[in-house]
Amino acid sequence: MADVLFTNVRIFDGSGDPPYAGEVLVQGNRIARVQRSGYGAARVPVIGVTTVDGGGAFLMPGMIEAHTHFSWNDQPSLDAIQRMPPEEHILWCAQVAERYLDMGWTSCVGAACAKPRLDVVIRNAIEDGTIVGPRYLAASQEITVPGGLGDTTQPHLPQSEFAFGAVVSGSEEMRRCVRMFCKYGVDSLKINLSGESITGMSSEMSQFTEAEIATCVEEAKAWGKRVAAHARSCWSIKQCVKHGIQVIYHASFTDEEALDMLEAHKKQHFIAPGLAWLINTCHNASAYGITPEAARKMGYFRELEAAIESMKALRRRDVRILPGGDYGFAWTPHGTNAKDLQYFVEYVGMSTMEALLSATAWGAPMMKRPHELGQVRDGYLADLLLVDGDPLADITVLQDKARILAVMKDGEFHRAPPVRGGMRSPTTTRWAA
Repeated sequence: MADVLFTNVRIFDGSGDPPYAGEVLVQGNRIARVQRSGYGAARVPVIGVTTVDGGGAFLMPGMIEAHTHFSWNDQPSLDAIQRMPPEEHILWCAQVAERYLDMGWTSCVGAACAKPRLDVVIRNAIEDGTIVGPRYLAASQEITVPGGLGDTTQPHLPQSEFAFGAVVSGSEEMRRCVRMFCKYGVDSLKINLSGESITGMSSEMSQFTEAEIATCVEEAKAWGKRVAAHARSCWSIKQCVKHGIQVIYHASFTDEEALDMLEAHKKQHFIAPGLAWLINTCHNASAYGITPEAARKMGYFRELEAAIESMKALRRRDVRILPGGDYGFAWTPHGTNAKDLQYFVEYVGMSTMEALLSATAWGAPMMKRPHELGQVRDGYLADLLLVDGDPLADITVLQDKARILAVMKDGEFHRAPPVRGGMRSPTTTRWAA
């Protein structure tokens, strides 16, 4: 791991302030010094460093994805995802993890996996260097009830062996299920509190009893784990707030009571609406049998309208909304995740500054590292992107891999900057104050 000095860059530091010209020194896996141009040279001892002349490029924190499914294999159905054999499935997850890092997502929060230990194995392999990928928090399978979202079993087959989700009924089965996933080493438990129209169950339906929900949260807390919920219905959102479920995925249907509850507890919850799923299911899934007419009959156009209004209302109430759009289906393929930021601007009315903050500083607490990630700041972990262009002027540049000139995670280049124009590939030099 070589020390690195980025010079001649425009620094977006994740504080909410406008970018400024300057330089950033990385020592080991941390940012040692952020220096504005015109304030004098950074005062450090003479050392051997790798110098990167950014040629005026945009330096920003690595992005944080709040709703990640590495094991979703770009297929059009839950069955097609779950039925990939485990050997191929783990290889798929490893490839996708590297794809996320390629596109500048240096941290990801797992939102559920298709087999019990996929997320845990991938997280561990990333941490010990066996595979390449972003920082990762591992999730359980989706926990559901018989007949609920994620119960894909057929009547003639053993339920436990062929379900997309982990199927429970009653508090004691819930307790056993949570304990099993905690034994496997997950960071979070995922519970499906509402339906999903594509499965034939309305998104406004909710299946769990309050006793089952309470048991899930109680047992997870006993193990020091977080709970996340698939919660599209208004009732399910309120249950998340009532029971202290920190991560709320979707939150499509709200009323004034739900909005008031979320606003009152906005520091305790993370909202990732998954707009990409709704937008692309409505408009871009015809090749997979879901025409706009079919999507309208399923209720997705109505839900998209409701979700947009809910997110606008939450934004007005200063509830932070995070990117993560259920990528990994055929019409929301992995690697296109930065479209979420475009959708936040176009549909929710965020400024490009807000959209960038949603993918950087706002996600750091969700990664459980609020004082180490999401900003270009002295002492923070060196997760950095060098971008050709200005995402504050055009948020879509982050969708183009060619425009992401360099990706650094933990002080090491995953992708080093190319030789181009005023920029040179890193070369060992010496510099001093």
